[in-house]
Amino acid sequence: MAAALVILNGEFEGMRYPLGAEETLIGRNPTTDVTLLDENISREHALILLDPDTGAYTIEDLQSTNGTKVNGKGVRSHALEHGDEIQIGHTVFRFECKG
Repeated sequence: MAAALVILNGEFEGMRYPLGAEETLIGRNPTTDVTLLDENISREHALILLDPDTGAYTIEDLQSTNGTKVNGKGVRSHALEHGDEIQIGHTVFRFECKG
């Protein structure tokens, strides 16, 4: 199953981040898996988790200051489905999962 995040806005629109690992860390820190240059996001903002047994993906907000949104709603933890829109700071991603 190939899953990815695709940026939908801004100067990096169209950029694709494959989600191959069991954990993908998103944040402002250069050591994160998906690094965003946005002052409105935390150094370690959110985590996307893959359950290797079921192939399901979940996003977890890491108690960030400005929160994480999925399809326009603030979430702490959310099971992701193909086509979901994730907003972190000013960046909007589309979650793609074709299995």
